[in-house]
Amino acid sequence: MPELIDAHWHAMLIMIPPVPALFDTGYANIAAGVQAERTLMRGFTTVRDVGGASFGLKRAIDQGLVPGPRIYPSGAMLTVTSGHGDFRNLNDLPRRPGLLTPMEQIGMIAVVDSPDEVRLRTREQLMQGASQIKMTAGGGVASPFSPLDVSTFIDAEIRAAVEAADNWGTYVTVHAYTPRAIRTAINSGVKVIEHAQLIDDPTAQLMADKGIWLSAQPFDESIGMGLPASSLDKFHQVLHGTDNIYTFAKKYGIKTAFGTDILFAPPLAERQGALLVNLLKWYTPAEALKMATGDNGELLLLTGERNPYPGRLGLIQEGAYADLLLVDGNPLEDLSLVANPDRNFVVIMKDGKIYKNSLSGNE
Repeated sequence: MPELIDAHWHAMLIMIPPVPALFDTGYANIAAGVQAERTLMRGFTTVRDVGGASFGLKRAIDQGLVPGPRIYPSGAMLTVTSGHGDFRNLNDLPRRPGLLTPMEQIGMIAVVDSPDEVRLRTREQLMQGASQIKMTAGGGVASPFSPLDVSTFIDAEIRAAVEAADNWGTYVTVHAYTPRAIRTAINSGVKVIEHAQLIDDPTAQLMADKGIWLSAQPFDESIGMGLPASSLDKFHQVLHGTDNIYTFAKKYGIKTAFGTDILFAPPLAERQGALLVNLLKWYTPAEALKMATGDNGELLLLTGERNPYPGRLGLIQEGAYADLLLVDGNPLEDLSLVANPDRNFVVIMKDGKIYKNSLSGNE
């Protein structure tokens, strides 16, 4: 079968919490390298990184210094003061423009509160090699100061990022749960919505009518493992909306990608394939596998001229990257096989190179 692709991954945020270990950049990068190899050995040969300082890790993987998946990096996630991704303490206020927070200094986020700041930080991510730009258009689960119902960026701010990205031939994706946040983003020219669990019927139809991609995650209770207690109520609101978003996606034929959005908990990362199995609540095994392979590969093509890997991904065809998985069993009949890659993936190939081959007894 084709390789698996995770369309919502945070390569730098799996192994460690956002503070304080993240600020030990040497440790953080080594930990991310370890997790990158584990990701590849789970059969995910490509990930779309939607927030984090993963440019160096991508370069090391591409040069063969460490094994890992291809990374489509967004660079620093753009947020607003008090928005999703703003992990400052209250004693860090008031914010002074031009004075960067520690998380901004290491390239994990960028706090931007005007169209001009958005434009500047967007261009900085593109300068570093971002293949797409990530913004937080509404509140989030993991962040301490962002209720789920709030909308954060205004139209002019989102449009500033969209125009800057479009000038570079690529696109903006936004974190958004609510109808208001999603509609603001769509009206501002955004092409992809991450999450959307709290969407309503008219907004879902708008996404379909406009050809907007949905990057959704089939969350289950286990995802709460890596979250602080203060985030659990918000997490359960999102969890209860998961059926909502997939129901609308099927009803209106919204273009849908598969991702996991695993944060801060290495044991959860081992369930990367198991989350794909969760799609069986709404899709057949064939539909789920198509979403995590060919459909995700189609989403990656939105990067246009900024595509760091311009061949086709998620397909087995002439001219595509030679990424292949040999499965001991038929995942079209038993999708649960992908939940245990150690046992069931007997060959893992990325770009023609075999990283695992248990057929001969050699790993």
